[in-house]
Amino acid sequence: MNELKLKQSFDKYFEAPIEVWKGFTDFCDEVKFKKNETIKPTGQTEKNAYFILEGACGVFLWKENNFVCLDIVLENNFFADHMSLITEQPSPLETLALENTTALKITATNIVKLKQSPFGNILFLLGAENSFVEKQQQQIDLLTKTAEQRYEELMCKNPELIQRIAQKHIASYLGITTQSLSRIRNNR
Repeated sequence: MNELKLKQSFDKYFEAPIEVWKGFTDFCDEVKFKKNETIKPTGQTEKNAYFILEGACGVFLWKENNFVCLDIVLENNFFADHMSLITEQPSPLETLALENTTALKITATNIVKLKQSPFGNILFLLGAENSFVEKQQQQIDLLTKTAEQRYEELMCKNPELIQRIAQKHIASYLGITTQSLSRIRNNR
């Protein structure tokens, strides 16, 4: 079942046989996090990556006495403090469950093992490339689009966010205040 979710989520980037995803899940453990549970605290090294089966998580940075939301990740997506995971160094990022969440956890050690297989290497490379493109687009959008445009695009891609994620996190992710987000929502 979990291998099918992985396959369906990843097929848009690369169609690997179901056996590849079965092999992937053999390296994983299913874990659960409660809403608002810290998954990886600020200043620590990320030891795992996650594929969210159900729920939502976020990546945050402490800035000026407040957490800034850098990313919101919903089910059927990979999630981690990727910078720390790749560099094997502590980072200022904190990861948090934004809802009760069930995920597949894969350790850094098992990631290294999977990367040694031909399909594993391709899957991780494509995942890294896709993540890079998404983050770069997010930076471009922050610099070139209005808050209203960013909100509209976010709602087109994930309309359920407003029901599922706290307004303060959505506003922070969009780079605006909660008051600005309320104004934008009221003007729709």
